[in-house]
Amino acid sequence: MRSKTCGCPPCLAEFPPGQYKDRAPRRDCTGNWQARYRDPNGKQCGPLFPSQKEAAAHLDKVRTQVREGTYQDPKRGAVTLDEWYAIWWPTVKKKSVTTVNRKLSAWTVHVQPKWGRRKLNSITWVQVQDWITNEVKGHATQKKVLELLRHMMVAALRDRRISVNPCLDIEVSPAPAKHPDDLIPPTAAQCELIRKALAEYYHPLVVFAEETGMRWGEYTGLRACNVDLGSATVKVKEVLIDDRGKIRRKMAPKSRAGFRTVPLTPAAVDAVRTMMDQWSPSATESDIGDGADLHAEELIFRGPLGGAMTRPNFRRHWVPAIKAAGLARLVKNPETGRTEYWPRVHDLRHTFATRLKDAGVPEKDVQVIMGHERGGRVTWLYQHAGPELVEEVRAALVRGRPLRAVS
Repeated sequence: MRSKTCGCPPCLAEFPPGQYKDRAPRRDCTGNWQARYRDPNGKQCGPLFPSQKEAAAHLDKVRTQVREGTYQDPKRGAVTLDEWYAIWWPTVKKKSVTTVNRKLSAWTVHVQPKWGRRKLNSITWVQVQDWITNEVKGHATQKKVLELLRHMMVAALRDRRISVNPCLDIEVSPAPAKHPDDLIPPTAAQCELIRKALAEYYHPLVVFAEETGMRWGEYTGLRACNVDLGSATVKVKEVLIDDRGKIRRKMAPKSRAGFRTVPLTPAAVDAVRTMMDQWSPSATESDIGDGADLHAEELIFRGPLGGAMTRPNFRRHWVPAIKAAGLARLVKNPETGRTEYWPRVHDLRHTFATRLKDAGVPEKDVQVIMGHERGGRVTWLYQHAGPELVEEVRAALVRGRPLRAVS
């Protein structure tokens, strides 16, 4: 490649001294060498090298990669993560609204501010590990943001933009352990105290949650067409979800196991009848569509004004009720540092599962009724060591090995 700074005859001929900077004449050229080749798309490429030997070696390497189909254009990996996200995100299969919102939150809050302006091929494993360890707080948050970044890098690897995935074998902090007392769900007596402190309108909702173990979105989205009072059963077919502050219908529950038939106790049947007498819900089965139209006229459990019940509105009644019952206590999340009140509304589901366990219902059957895909989850999530177990063990130790004085 001819150079404006070289004084060899060919360079002086292409860049005359009078027109360009004067250079001392020399015999050998000092310009760079260009390794010219065409990529698989037929585009001519030509990186420069200071010596002929280096250019020839690179040319041989690239020709071999092109023949073997392993060639990777370095310019494709020089795009920023922001540019790659704009290319990659439209190709991602959107499983559910909640999953999409979780990924968007991980991108806008964590990944984009840190890596958005960095080039794909410039991100290293050590940098990612340092970011996860020292900048992203909390086990759950680390898993979510690392999952998103890993998926982006896997796609870039498959698209031949990078040669190594820097997110492989990244370690996240372990999940914090909680004391058993922080996991014990409220007892039946405690639930009764909460109900007494709640406004009477919400009694059927709380009773139904205690007697069925269904999730919040499942019973607030329950429609008359899915209830059979004759056989005392409920079919879980859809849920209500919070889509960034807007309540929407979702066609499927949390997982495949969420599609199930839940038996109703007499107390749960009375709760359903009370709300039906209050609102006379329509028995029609409307199309979910995009989920924007709630068709509140079909809902059984509604807010006092007849619309869909939301967590924030119900929480305004729940927190004062648990305080009035003398049960409320603040529990600090060791990961995020945030505090939340115990018991939560979701803990009524744990109370129901504990009742099934104490009644001797097999774990497999509990899994089906609760809508879990893994039976083992029932054991470690719901079967907590409460005060009753502590007293049973103490009594067994005292009866089995009485204390005696020895010399």
